[in-house]
Parts: sequence; structure tokens; C-alpha cells
Amino acid sequence: MKTTRLLLTALIGVVLLSPVQAQKKLSASEAKEHFGETATVCGAVSTRYADSSKGQPTFLNLEKPYQNQIFTVVIWGSNRSKFKTPEEDYKDKKICVTGKITAYDGLPEIIADDPKQIRIE
Repeated sequence: MKTTRLLLTALIGVVLLSPVQAQKKLSASEAKEHFGETATVCGAVSTRYADSSKGQPTFLNLEKPYQNQIFTVVIWGSNRSKFKTPEEDYKDKKICVTGKITAYDGLPEIIADDPKQIRIE
């Protein structure tokens, strides 16, 4: 009985902790090697709100600004109200964003649908 309880407790611990341990923490430059993976990517932010573009995206570029960006967090206009003013709130800060790394024009990005995906360091 005691052995069964210990085994069950250990199993629950593994199940609860595994997703956290499975997520990799990457720099912006490392993200390009992890397309298709769910990970946490960290870096210093420069921002750009393209309010006149289709979908009204807000871009949080990590480590290098627009036109030289190496990794981008995209917040679509349809989710923007959840983030208040992301182009101001995250500008010049270091953040970590968690999500699935996808590619746009060969560059890695994560689409953030929820503010909980982004943490200011």
C-alpha cells in the first residue's frame, strides 16, 4: 500500500513537471534551429506596430530591429486588446516568450495570442 502510494505520487510528479522540463529556453539566434518545437525564446526587444497593414500586427523583434531581425514575436490585431499597448509595454525590455516556433520568410517567429506567453525579465 505504501509502495503504491509512493509510486503514484512519483508518477503524478513526472506527469505534472514534464511539460515544463520539455520546453527549451533559447536565445533569439538559437531559435532558427528549432522550427516546429515549442520553446521559450528570450532577448531584448525593439517594437513595430504596423497598424495600416493587413491584420494590424505588432512585431516584437528580439536582439535586432526590423529589417535585420533574427526572431519575431507577432501579436495580431485581433488579439491586441489583450496586450494593451505592446509596442510601448515591451519596448527596450528583455522578454521571454513561449510558444511554437514557426517560420515566416525563413525567419523564426512565435505568434502570441495571450499575454501569459510573454514574461518581462
